[in-house]
Amino acid sequence: MLLDDTALLHKEVRETEKLTYIYDTQMLVEGENLSEEQIREHLLHTLPGDCLLVVGDERLLRVHFHTNEPWAVMKYLSQFGTVYDITIENMEKQQEEFVK
Repeated sequence: MLLDDTALLHKEVRETEKLTYIYDTQMLVEGENLSEEQIREHLLHTLPGDCLLVVGDERLLRVHFHTNEPWAVMKYLSQFGTVYDITIENMEKQQEEFVK
């Protein structure tokens, strides 16, 4: 009985939990005089997404953002310095694997 209940729950999650923003986008930007506030405000007001985190200091920031346009995040950040340690994960695919 437990396996049937689990399968039903997974089916319900799959059918009801549609993600608005598919890509978990994370990267570092290294530069000079970086502003957490400036980058946070720009991303919040110009790119659709959620779960935004911008943390670090004037020389190194980590950016985490759920969006459908990870390339736009990289393009924006590249004007401030070197962008690296880039991770872009498709959360829909992760969700599909989880509910199997």
